[in-house]
Amino acid sequence: PVKRHNDQSIKEVLQQLVEHYRWKGRLHQSRIRELWADRMGTTINQYTREIKIIRRKLYITIDASALKQELHYGRDKIREMVNEELGEDFIEEVVVR
Repeated sequence: PVKRHNDQSIKEVLQQLVEHYRWKGRLHQSRIRELWADRMGTTINQYTREIKIIRRKLYITIDASALKQELHYGRDKIREMVNEELGEDFIEEVVVR
């Protein structure tokens, strides 16, 4: 029999690695890109040029000015939707540009 020196689950070890190497933002960014395409629909996704997270701010770059303005007014709803999907209050602010 193999001796176990540590009773941590693989999930716990991976969470510690993510926190130690500060990968959380990158992982969330990847999940948000998938979520954006699914939740916002094809048209909005086609006009979305870039989605990135910097210091807990979600930056969304849009190519159509009318759509940009509409999304600007819905920033709080976008933040709530994203945080709900992530399962935590990670995104503090949404910036549409």
